[in-house]
Amino acid sequence: MSARGTMRAMLLERARSPLVPHVRDVPQPGDGEILVAVHACGVCRTDLHVVDGELPHARVPLVPGHEIVGRVAAVGAGVLDVAPGDRVGIPWLARTCGACRYCASGRENLCDTAAFTGYTVDGGYAEYAVANARFCFRLPEEPSDAEIAPWLCAGLIGYRALRIAGDARRVGLYGFGAAAHMIAQVCRYQQREVFAFTRREDVEAQRFARELGAAWAGGSDEAAPCELDAAILFAPIGALVPKALRDVAKGGSVVCAGIHMSDIPAFAYEALWGERCVRSVANLTRQDGVEFIDLAQRAGIESRVSAFPLAAANDALAALRAGRVTGAAVLDVRLEHAA
Repeated sequence: MSARGTMRAMLLERARSPLVPHVRDVPQPGDGEILVAVHACGVCRTDLHVVDGELPHARVPLVPGHEIVGRVAAVGAGVLDVAPGDRVGIPWLARTCGACRYCASGRENLCDTAAFTGYTVDGGYAEYAVANARFCFRLPEEPSDAEIAPWLCAGLIGYRALRIAGDARRVGLYGFGAAAHMIAQVCRYQQREVFAFTRREDVEAQRFARELGAAWAGGSDEAAPCELDAAILFAPIGALVPKALRDVAKGGSVVCAGIHMSDIPAFAYEALWGERCVRSVANLTRQDGVEFIDLAQRAGIESRVSAFPLAAANDALAALRAGRVTGAAVLDVRLEHAA
């Protein structure tokens, strides 16, 4: 397929509606941009929040997807450090202003005028995607496209959440999906103990957590078997915040790792007292990406993925929404080419 021809894409025409298959012109890279032939794109819970209308101000029509893996097909003017054929990843953070007080202080993840892949600019549920070259990551040649795709958001956000949790040795992971199953492996590599909390009936996720070295796995309505040093919430359920506060020891942290969460119910100050803290994780920085990709290779992170063809993006979203995905869901664009 010519990079100047047409491509297939799955399009969100309006929130709370199924994605619609479209054929459109292949986008062309502008100054500082690259055109990437998409090989795989992870299906992230954030995509669900966008499609289900839970995140405001999404641009429509929109091509979702922000865990993009592919090869550079063309480069725009001024791009010198990547070339056609290079393997790259396109993450959630699409660009920032580079000049505000957040960008100037190493906190570009908080930039007020940032753009986000698959939310305010078109993403990777398509055969090609355009991205700002400075915000893309060079990727190693292994693992496979489908296996490395979840690194680009689930892995990065999980890593940022774990880093914010500090040197916690006993770490509770609430929700055991794409992010948690990679961060559990990081914890094992760093010789931390993992305690996995899932829906009580999700015995498959609990079994999976134990396979990955969790010291304990059980229902999120169960008390932790011992005091935790930190809790990381991947499940977007506000009611887990006061519960996690009860699970962590004095001085412990509860880190909310999602971009969207249901309302947090009122809780007694006693649950927070003892220098416990609650904080959120917002987006990622490019430095997070550099550090996590290096760490993931050293730790030998293995992603468990369920692959779907591009045209089955709605099926992938439905499976994720219903909790039927163990590990991560990924759109493998080339599955249809081989069919």
